Amino acid sequence: MTNDRLNRRRFLGLSAALFGVAIVPRRVLGGQGYKAPSETITRGVVGTGGQGMGGHVTGPPFTLAVCDVDKNHLAAALKKAGPQAKGYTDFRRVLEHKDIDTVHIATPPHWHALVSIAACDAGKDVLCEKPMHRFIHEGLKVIEAVKRNGRVFQIGTYGRFDDNSRRFRKLVASGLLGTPLTVRVGPAQGYNWKVKMWSGMTVQAPQPVPAELDYEMWLGPAPYKPYHPHRVHGSFRGYWDYDGGGLADMGQHYLDPVQYWLGKDSTSPAEVWADAPWPAHPDACGPWGTITFKYADGTTLILSSGEWGTADPGPFLEGPRGKVFPGGRTDPPGLFDQIAALPNPPGLMDFNRAVVTRQQPGGNADVVHRSCCLMHLANIAIRTGRRLKFDPESFRFVGDEEANRFVNLPVRAPWHL
Repeated sequence: MTNDRLNRRRFLGLSAALFGVAIVPRRVLGGQGYKAPSETITRGVVGTGGQGMGGHVTGPPFTLAVCDVDKNHLAAALKKAGPQAKGYTDFRRVLEHKDIDTVHIATPPHWHALVSIAACDAGKDVLCEKPMHRFIHEGLKVIEAVKRNGRVFQIGTYGRFDDNSRRFRKLVASGLLGTPLTVRVGPAQGYNWKVKMWSGMTVQAPQPVPAELDYEMWLGPAPYKPYHPHRVHGSFRGYWDYDGGGLADMGQHYLDPVQYWLGKDSTSPAEVWADAPWPAHPDACGPWGTITFKYADGTTLILSSGEWGTADPGPFLEGPRGKVFPGGRTDPPGLFDQIAALPNPPGLMDFNRAVVTRQQPGGNADVVHRSCCLMHLANIAIRTGRRLKFDPESFRFVGDEEANRFVNLPVRAPWHL
């Protein structure tokens, strides 16, 4: 969506303001003028709404096929892509193209995993918008498909790639802050979770489906609900069936870098609990106040919305021996100066380079599945209304079958994982 494109820009600016450093986004989406050493990397784009048009549909010669279930979106994408591009309303037709190297997925999240898996099985590399999946079990299936087919996979969020993330990774690894660490991500630290913006409507009168929209295909694997314009395009983020509110919208932007520099790419929290109204609405995402995650080593991650309850005003990052505040100030002063001479962590490969070298990029399926799980754990805590224990190895809640029902949700036939 156009709003999501602007939010990505605001996020990059926010990071610069929060940490007091300049951030230059890496050129990870290719675009006109980019060529691989031996060939042009061609793409098919599935989902051509605002975000698809903003970051994925390009002009000749890159985009060879576009797909959208809204005929107006599809027409606009074909006009932008150029005469070499073919247009479809069924993503499976895109995957039949032998001349397409990569599939870019910019659909609503309830389609992300299914299209990613199908693209991998069709021999395509995948660049998928965030969040990686709608429920935890889907992420495991995407990882399986990537490995089974030897494909390259990158999620559409790049905070872990910038120089600032490397600085924080060095600071955490240095041990100067001590352990355990606490990270706070909320309005007091400069983050906007957009809770009210992406809350769903709890009362809806069914309306006729517009002629240009194939609503049945738009729903796809999601449960059938009567059409209402607030359920589709943009505002779909406010409904559990398709996304997860502001948590799922902004979570991978905000938390994927945190996960990287905390060194948590191979694990998940052992406990999660939420301060939020309960019971949560069964269909519409709603308000929440704070979400608290605790890892097995004592690391604590606190999310605050600032739109319900009381936000946590503490420093962005702290340990027993030091703190880091928005703007880059540290207590004691000069913590970043002390790590300047330490070796930088290895660089992270971007998507296009990974496609050429056949290596996994920085935001690959294994690591972004973990950051995506954070949002799902938070939303499951909101929906169950209790403190939950989670096993990071089995991806199951301990002794709570109600919570585990959210781990692997039903998929509407004929679609399946």
